Amino acid sequence: MREFIVEADGGSRGNPGPAGYGCVVLDAATGETLVETYEYLGVVTNNVAEYRGLLAGLRAAHDLDPSASVHVRMDSKLVVEQMSGRWKIKHPDMKPLALEAGRVFPPGRVTYEWIPREQNKRADRLANEAMDSGASASSVRKLSPAKAEADVRAATAVAGSGWGPADMGAPATFVLLRHGETPLTPQKRFSGSGGTDPALSDVGREQAARAAEALADRGTIQHILASPLTRTRQTAAAVAERLGLEVTVEDGLIETDFGAWEGLTFGEVRERYPDDLNTWLSDPEAEPTGGGESFAATATRIAATRDKLVAAYAGRTVLLVTHVTPIKTFVRLALGAPPESLFRMELSAASLSAVAYYADGNASVRLLNDTSHLRP
Repeated sequence: MREFIVEADGGSRGNPGPAGYGCVVLDAATGETLVETYEYLGVVTNNVAEYRGLLAGLRAAHDLDPSASVHVRMDSKLVVEQMSGRWKIKHPDMKPLALEAGRVFPPGRVTYEWIPREQNKRADRLANEAMDSGASASSVRKLSPAKAEADVRAATAVAGSGWGPADMGAPATFVLLRHGETPLTPQKRFSGSGGTDPALSDVGREQAARAAEALADRGTIQHILASPLTRTRQTAAAVAERLGLEVTVEDGLIETDFGAWEGLTFGEVRERYPDDLNTWLSDPEAEPTGGGESFAATATRIAATRDKLVAAYAGRTVLLVTHVTPIKTFVRLALGAPPESLFRMELSAASLSAVAYYADGNASVRLLNDTSHLRP
């Protein structure tokens, strides 16, 4: 079953006065923004505007997938408590709105959570835009036909297999963040676990801050784990500070050891160790010169780390701050792709990818090399 997060807010300047609402629909697994909408309501009360925002968010989620479950987050204690059934609804203007909101999805498929106002900034901003402009607008991120078809295939059962969305349960979702740039990154030098362990550059620190802001906007991260190397711990620390979470160091997320190639460019390796490089490119069991780690050994390590973390974080969304080879390996293993696929993936500094893992052993790649948060 697909899950959406709805963040909604409403406001009235005068109570009653000129009012508007804003709402955002997110994919719970990836944090991707699917819908943003706002509307100017004319003169109504603050609470009516909040309910109208809730109703719009639920309808938008229903339009995306009527079989989904929804988790609503609002900073209105009144709406959250009333829709959760803990407070009675007495006001005549709110009763029909609450009843209508309760009919959008079947009972039991919508949950409610109160959040502080500072955690509901996107919906609040949209509500204020509605009140400022006196108009309504919406933005829906549409999938390409190929992407939509792929999502349908991933979300539906294989005929006769007995494997379907209702059977899989909530996945463990790993959001994979590559660390920000170091001085070696733009020079495209091998930088693994056996090198100088460089720190983030000024550009890398800015990238980490942008990633942190993007993840805060998505609002889905519940835990943060990082490779023990300096650049990943620094990137993770920037995100953790923004999200108010702790960082756990996970040794299994460390980068591959590139042996004697550490600090060299690809061209320099080809010039100095041509035979070793050609063997390494064609054989996943081959080690870099000087006894580094083979891709086969990396895959074994990542698979073991994956299994451990999937068991520990079932039903949770976890940020893994790691490196190029581990992230590509997570994706390769999820797709069941051959080892040579590692050379066919682009993975930029501070990019985001995501893989969801289900209890039956199946996996779904949700995102790869997203760098939209790094654009001006």
